Amino acid sequence: MEYHISESEYRFMEILWEEEPVSSMDMVRFCSERLNWKKSTTYTVIRKLSEKKIVNSKNTIVRSLVSKDCIQRQESACFLKRKFGGSLPSFITAYLQDRKLTKEEAERLQKLIQDATED
Repeated sequence: MEYHISESEYRFMEILWEEEPVSSMDMVRFCSERLNWKKSTTYTVIRKLSEKKIVNSKNTIVRSLVSKDCIQRQESACFLKRKFGGSLPSFITAYLQDRKLTKEEAERLQKLIQDATED
């Protein structure tokens, strides 16, 4: 299943992933403190994410139905497709154009590439 969330919904989810399970009133407080949101904004986001089957709000307790890892993978793939035609090498070329990797970063990337390479 594909999940598409806005930037504000993602910021909400970061709080939820950190605090869950959490009461809706606590989410109102957290969102007020961390995002400067009004109560109505928080409840609107809870409703929208519930409709998208990303969160569950039952008996005033809010829980995620989708992991942070899952959302990040899908958002990354969508970004790569939209901005770079789905080409990871094009993204890496653009990203590294004005940057240098540390030896540790380069080794980590080489290992990730090696692990992800088809035989």
